[in-house]
Amino acid sequence: MASNKKYWKSVEELNENSSIVETLRNNEFVEPIPVDEFLGDKESLSASSTTRRDFLKYVGFSTAAASLAACEGPVVKSIPYVVQPEEIIPGVADFYATTMADGFDFANILIKTREGRPIKVENNNLEGARTGANARVHASVLSLYDSLRLKSPKIAGKNATWADVNTKVIASLEDAKAKGGNVVVLTNTMASPSTDALIASLAAKYPTTKHVVYDAISESNTLDAFQAVYGVRALANYDFSKANTIVSVGADFLGDWQGGGFDAGYAQGRIPKNGMMSKHIQIEANMSLAGANADVRIPLNIAAQKQALVKIYNIVTGAAVGTSKIDKYEEAVLKAAKQLRAAGNKGVFVTGLDDVDAQLVAIAINQALQSEAFNPNDAILTRKGDAKAVTQLVADMKAGKVHTLIMNGVNPAYTLANSKEFVAALKSVKLSVAFSMKEDETSTETTVAAAAPHYLESWGDVAMTRRNYSVMQPTIRPLFDTKQFQEALLAWTGNTTSYYDFLKGFAATSLAGKSWNQAVHDGFVVTETSALTANVSNANTAATTLAQAKSSNFDLVLYSKVGMGDGQQANNPWLQEFPDPITRVSWDNYVTISKADADKLELKNWNVANGGLNGSYATIKVGNATLENVPVIVQPGQAKGTLGLAFGYGKKLGLKEEMQVGVNAYALYANLNANQSATITLAEGEHEFACVQLQKTLMGRGDIIKDTTLTIFNTAESKVWNPVPMVSLDHKPTEATEVDLWDSFDRSIGHHFNLSIDLNACTGCGACVIACHAENNVPVVGKSEVRRSRDMHWLRIDRYYSSQETFAGDIVVKEGASGLMDSIDTFAGMEDPSENPQVAFQPVMCQHCNHAPCETVCPVAATSHGREGQNHMAYNRCVGTRYCANNCPYKVRRFNWFLYNKNSEFDYHMNDDLGRMVINPDVNVRSRGVMEKCSMCIQMTQAVKLKAKREGRVVGKDEFQTACSAACTSGAMKFGDINDSESDVAKLVEDERMYHLLEHIGTKPNVMYHVKVRNDK
Repeated sequence: MASNKKYWKSVEELNENSSIVETLRNNEFVEPIPVDEFLGDKESLSASSTTRRDFLKYVGFSTAAASLAACEGPVVKSIPYVVQPEEIIPGVADFYATTMADGFDFANILIKTREGRPIKVENNNLEGARTGANARVHASVLSLYDSLRLKSPKIAGKNATWADVNTKVIASLEDAKAKGGNVVVLTNTMASPSTDALIASLAAKYPTTKHVVYDAISESNTLDAFQAVYGVRALANYDFSKANTIVSVGADFLGDWQGGGFDAGYAQGRIPKNGMMSKHIQIEANMSLAGANADVRIPLNIAAQKQALVKIYNIVTGAAVGTSKIDKYEEAVLKAAKQLRAAGNKGVFVTGLDDVDAQLVAIAINQALQSEAFNPNDAILTRKGDAKAVTQLVADMKAGKVHTLIMNGVNPAYTLANSKEFVAALKSVKLSVAFSMKEDETSTETTVAAAAPHYLESWGDVAMTRRNYSVMQPTIRPLFDTKQFQEALLAWTGNTTSYYDFLKGFAATSLAGKSWNQAVHDGFVVTETSALTANVSNANTAATTLAQAKSSNFDLVLYSKVGMGDGQQANNPWLQEFPDPITRVSWDNYVTISKADADKLELKNWNVANGGLNGSYATIKVGNATLENVPVIVQPGQAKGTLGLAFGYGKKLGLKEEMQVGVNAYALYANLNANQSATITLAEGEHEFACVQLQKTLMGRGDIIKDTTLTIFNTAESKVWNPVPMVSLDHKPTEATEVDLWDSFDRSIGHHFNLSIDLNACTGCGACVIACHAENNVPVVGKSEVRRSRDMHWLRIDRYYSSQETFAGDIVVKEGASGLMDSIDTFAGMEDPSENPQVAFQPVMCQHCNHAPCETVCPVAATSHGREGQNHMAYNRCVGTRYCANNCPYKVRRFNWFLYNKNSEFDYHMNDDLGRMVINPDVNVRSRGVMEKCSMCIQMTQAVKLKAKREGRVVGKDEFQTACSAACTSGAMKFGDINDSESDVAKLVEDERMYHLLEHIGTKPNVMYHVKVRNDK
């Protein structure tokens, strides 16, 4: 019999007229959930009264609530094209060939566009292209969307029209012509034959016009030396793939030396083939990328480097110029010289010493070797600056000898050491014009600030070498009221032709039989050139001068970071947050000093409780110039008696406040010479660095980076130098690869993706890091968050030093420890890097484990494994427990602490509409409170499959790419389908150098590494 008893949960229910009872009966929540506030874009999530986590807690993880939580982004209505262009198909990317040329970086590239927006840089891999996009080239697409760009021309600080600008400039030019006043056109190295022709036309109409070329970071001495020998103002070209022995004195040829782009050829010779690989000896002061990759590195000050250069010259050429003995490293230098001589035409010598005599001797050495890698005939034309002419210009301006000054692509008020003199001298110039993308230190001081377009909005031509003639084409209409310098030159000379028509006609003679359309499609043409005749200078005289070099005070070596270059893109947050490959510090420049010198001067680095790195401040003096409050990094491998300081920082104008970091090294760049005599003293206070790698050394962890010598590699079985880790199974030692904790799936059907990383070919350049940022909408978090170890990079490049002279020495020390206390003391001591350590770089991203420990601990199945080998992330399912990060042995997951999109607390590109134009629509922008990580660019693999399906064909052999593998010009990263037996990656799986990271834990990664092999010392 059913009971008719009435049960009640509260006294209120006994009141039949209660409105509360009715509310409780029909609604799960008494108070309305603030959905509008939660989903709206007026306030960031951090300002909401209901947090994501509390919201999910309130609704009990019901299906409806989870669906609601997944809809955090506001609805944005799309506006269709009124007349849709034929070439634009919504959802399909278009690629355009163009050329990056900003006066410092030059490269043949492809630009990926979506719905008319350039969003990513890719390498142009056509044969003959001068490619090799570095981190700055990859980041340049974001600089297009810089909200602080100059949006229209200004006269005397007030907005003006281009007609006003043209009227004012032409009047000044006519006045100069009538009065015989000097007109100076000051530009960076544009390397543009058509622009040179237009400047020549200006000079023809106004005969007192003079063209001065000014490079912020000068190669003037090298240019002078090459011109003295070959009669052309250019730089020698090099193909390091043809060299068996490479000796460098102060040339970071894997960085920005002579414009860079040499890493691809270098890496070809560094991968052991047929028991051989090229040998690289580096003599330098600063620890550079080239030095970090060398087999033998000899740290010397500038005077000792000059002595070493003369010793090498003597041994290679048979000369007998007297030199001083080099303490400690005398024998190492002589051995290097003998190895270079023995290599003959398979040897090559390079130097970065900022000295005409040093460069003349270097040319003589390569001529004596008859080096196949030394190629003066295809000389590099992307550096043309003349330091003497710039010095004379400032003197003429001060003397009132310059009537009209027209500048393009230069910022001398920031980059000149005597910038205050330059600014003061501008007042003596009747009219000054600066074509600039920013209201920077120079354009704010000139009469006319002419708004210049970004290279992605421009037409142009670039002669990068004597054989490479490249075309620049716009990939988007100008975003602002800007005008190219070339258009202005045409207007000022009375030529009504558009620059496009002028360029098309001008280029006709340089297209080597190609049509204009074909040249624009390819981005470049390769032409034949005549051989240059060498007028051999007296190298003995130059060597004698070098041999007299002496050291006094500290040698300051000024250099450019691979992340910041000459500072043109200082307002680019991708580059500011890019960790320096050597120091692993972002958002700063600093003076580097050896530990021995730092101890004497009481300069220090130390770590604080939150894991951040702190350091002393120093004061540096060069002549009468003083730079105060320079942060100090104690750098392993820095030569004693030397200091290093990077250009490109310390800018204030045309930058957001967050990007106004560092000190201006140009203040110490006297006479545009990178080698200066300096003094350094301790200053008060301490600096907080944003350093992403706390550990300094590998500490003998040989299962992370496997390292061997070429002799052992050639003579021993692979199990000696690439041992398979052993585990215990039924109390018996068993190879880890034979043991599984889970049953494996049959992965032989369909695609199965792997990524291969060759530690021999990886130079640590970091281009892959920026490419990953661009492809995957990785947020920038700022210095404060990076300092808290909250950087969001999906891909990191770990840098390790040895605590002994070699990594092999580390292993000996580690294995020599006995007992717990001895081991603790040993490993604590090994945290100090050697005075001159070996260095190893290792890119690490999600390893996409087939037996992924992150997948088993996720309570909401946000992370799971796909049939094709990728570890997937369903961001909308993730509730941010971070169990996966705790369970990941590779520490590659990033927790999204804050909402970085449309949040004024993170005032970078994702905070404004213009900056968000760079966002890749194929990858969602993550909201706060979720885990992020490398997806192995699943959107790229899907796009390749869909394209092949649409075209009715099978996917090509090596058609699959990730952002990092596509960006890697050294060939260190190879991506593909291991089920395709013809693919490169399938062959690399079987290579005896292949190993997996932390293989003993049984995660079965789909990322593989290849043992690093070094030449014997």
